[in-house]
Amino acid sequence: MAFRKDFLWGGATAANQCEGGYNEGGRGLANVDVVPIGKDRFPIISGQMKMFDFDDEHFYPAKEAIDMYHRYKEDIALFGEMGFKTYRLSIAWTRIFPNGDEAEPNEEGLKFYEDLFKECHKYGIEPLVTITHFDCPMHLIKKYGAWRSRELVGFYENLCKVIFNRYKGLVKYWLTFNEINMILHAPFMGAGLYFEEDDNKEQVKYQAAHHELVASAIATKIAHEVDPENKVGCMLAAGSNYPYTPKPEDVWAGKQNDRENYFFIDVQSRGEYPAYALKEMERNGIEIKMEEGDKELLKAHTVDFISFSYYSSRVATVDPELLEQTQGNIFASVKNPYLEASEWGWQIDPLGLRITMNDLYDRYQKPLFIVENGLGAVDTPDENGYVEDDYRIEYLAAHLQAMKDAVELDGVDLWGYTTWGCIDLVSAGTGEMKKRYGFIYVDRDNEGNGTLKRTKKKSFDWYKKVIASNGEDLSN
Repeated sequence: MAFRKDFLWGGATAANQCEGGYNEGGRGLANVDVVPIGKDRFPIISGQMKMFDFDDEHFYPAKEAIDMYHRYKEDIALFGEMGFKTYRLSIAWTRIFPNGDEAEPNEEGLKFYEDLFKECHKYGIEPLVTITHFDCPMHLIKKYGAWRSRELVGFYENLCKVIFNRYKGLVKYWLTFNEINMILHAPFMGAGLYFEEDDNKEQVKYQAAHHELVASAIATKIAHEVDPENKVGCMLAAGSNYPYTPKPEDVWAGKQNDRENYFFIDVQSRGEYPAYALKEMERNGIEIKMEEGDKELLKAHTVDFISFSYYSSRVATVDPELLEQTQGNIFASVKNPYLEASEWGWQIDPLGLRITMNDLYDRYQKPLFIVENGLGAVDTPDENGYVEDDYRIEYLAAHLQAMKDAVELDGVDLWGYTTWGCIDLVSAGTGEMKKRYGFIYVDRDNEGNGTLKRTKKKSFDWYKKVIASNGEDLSN
């Protein structure tokens, strides 16, 4: 058998993409609430366009999302029926600290997640909790400039102390920051960063990243002190870069692109800034302001495992003639002529998952956890709401086979696998509901219309069978 007996099969969501209830239970406003669907979405998530509150011209899908805030019992029961061993979810920071800088937490928010975790355990589901999944209180953005301010390290530390103590015994798997490298590509969504005209953007991004890296080390330290059973992971948006040609310059371009993403994980896993990153910063005039003790903290409190999202591989070249762009999880890349693409232009590369797993395992020698993988597609339900999503089954089965090969043939140590958007939710990249990932169809459209009724798709029973066979039966 390829997978360990206690392999953690499951699915993943993020609070801001599924919970809704944005102004209920004492919750404060977060960056992800004020990001609308439509043409302004990317300028806003990339920090180029200012939107710090709602207006009447836009639709904000996160306000209600799929209303899991009120329906989590129904949803977790469906996950239980599929046989989930784990459910990856995130905590909305503003449910616990509505402004982010309070001295005392909001009990109603703490109780909500406590009840949710207990509901998971009722079905034998182990929660895997992302502390910050594209989530920053708007108050911290307006008052402190979000993660550009060192003060956020202390506010994050308070959040961690509260949740690690409150949920001791209920949660033992934690991720500090979702896709931490996204700070470079979607800085407002990733870290609440908005840029003024005279900002040195690279300086701001890397200084904010340093604050997040220190905060991550502090979180790891507290987690291990509160409960030695706790396992803390980092999380990156992964996907290895292939050179477009064997031309050495293309190979080097691929290596440089990989390093840009590995940099964060190098720090979180190895405990120090890598030499190549220090040299690159020096060349670009980026000076990281470190406080006394930062280096020691980073070195002493590295993560227990490496988690990552994988949707597609990427291609690098230095040839401007070849830069025909394709889409992919916020990152654009050169089009790979050997691969098919999804309806959103994300290239489909199952073998790329095996390659990425090997790259990460060779580099870090720590257990891996795939916490996002899936196919965003337009689903057309029949009159009963049923979706025959063979295309999704085919996509996932091919990726699971590649994952299996990495474990069985290459010896990669893998703890678990959670598909992205196990229930349809709002897309982080586009804000659409139309771009669906789930095993469970949710009746809601891009404009917020629909009954929110949940219906099992064909892939629901397929994944149930995969889990029951511990990944041995991938047949449709």
